[in-house]
Parts: sequence; structure tokens; C-alpha cells
Amino acid sequence: MNETKQVDKDQYEFLRYMSKARWNSLWHQLDEVIRLKPERVLEIGPGLGVFKNTAGLYGVKVETLDIDPELKPDHVGSATALPFDDNSFDVVCAFQMLEHLPYETALQAFREMTRVSRGHIVISLPDAKPVWRYLFYLPKIGNFDWLLPRPFARMKTHHFDGEHHWEINKRGYPLEMLLRDLCEISEVIHTYRVKEKPFHRFLVLAAK
Repeated sequence: MNETKQVDKDQYEFLRYMSKARWNSLWHQLDEVIRLKPERVLEIGPGLGVFKNTAGLYGVKVETLDIDPELKPDHVGSATALPFDDNSFDVVCAFQMLEHLPYETALQAFREMTRVSRGHIVISLPDAKPVWRYLFYLPKIGNFDWLLPRPFARMKTHHFDGEHHWEINKRGYPLEMLLRDLCEISEVIHTYRVKEKPFHRFLVLAAK
């Protein structure tokens, strides 16, 4: 295997890990996958299995894969050499996982995700570009909620912190480069940042 375990199971402890903002990101995970009406889903890097268990409540069958048997995934294996035939799943997803691999290795893992998908790939990644969230309500009109880039903010240099090898919009990893590289492998349908947790950027892609 090309990957090594980075995150201990204890890190997923509720009070340490599951903030309200992260719950909002989980909602987007479910929303994007359920809208695709898949019969079979593969999640790579499932953590404690919150996505799988919640999706199951809505009739979505999710299988999980991780290199860490302690997390009790359905399949123990490498993201860069998935032990499945081509076109095995309707949706393949990885949420806040690919950044734990060096960039070129992450692209290799994404190629594997695309290979075993017969439909779509849904991923989320950290986006470090500074933004301000603006939220207000006008009577009889409704809510206004958007993200605006912080003016004069400079792109930061990423330093490996023991977990993240890279992040979108850190120096050397602009969003445009990532989209270009992913488009060589698949088709990008849409991308956005979670307003309640802007550090999480979602990408929904179609296998070619």
C-alpha cells in the first residue's frame, strides 16, 4: 500500500471532532449522494462510519474502504489500488480524505475512484482561500447568504502538519490546477464551498 495511517480512532471523538459546522458538511455529503439515486455506493476513508450509517437510514447502501482495520471498514485496502472491478459502484465518494495523500498520489487515488465508478464521484477537500460569510434576512423576501473573498488576502504556503499534504488554494495548489487535473480524468459537474464551513469544498464529477 502507498498510504499509511495518519488519524487515530480517538480523534473522531464527538466533542473533539463533530462540530455544528461539520454536521452541515455531512448534510451536503448526504444531499449530493442521495440526489444521484445510487444503488451501490463506495466511501473511501469513512472515519467512524457516520455517513454510511446515516445514508442507510434513507435506503442508500454504502460500502466503506480504509487502510485502518481499527475503523472496521467493509473493505481494508489502499485507495490507490482499489480491490474492485471497473464500474462496480454507482457513486464513489471520499470526504476530506484525498488531502491526506501527496498530491500526485491523490490524483492516482482519484483515477482509481473513477475507474470503479459507473456513474459519479463526490469528494470534498479543504479550501484554504480566506472568505467572509455574509448572511442577512429581508422580510417578505427571504435569506441572503453568500461568501466573499477577503480582499488583499495572500495565498499561503502549506506546511505538512502530519495529516494534510496539501490544500486547495495554498501556494502551488490553486483551484484552477486541481480542476484541470481532475478534468483530465473525469467531468466536473459542479463545485462549491459549504457556507457553514467554508474550509470544505465539494466537487461532484461524472466518470468518463
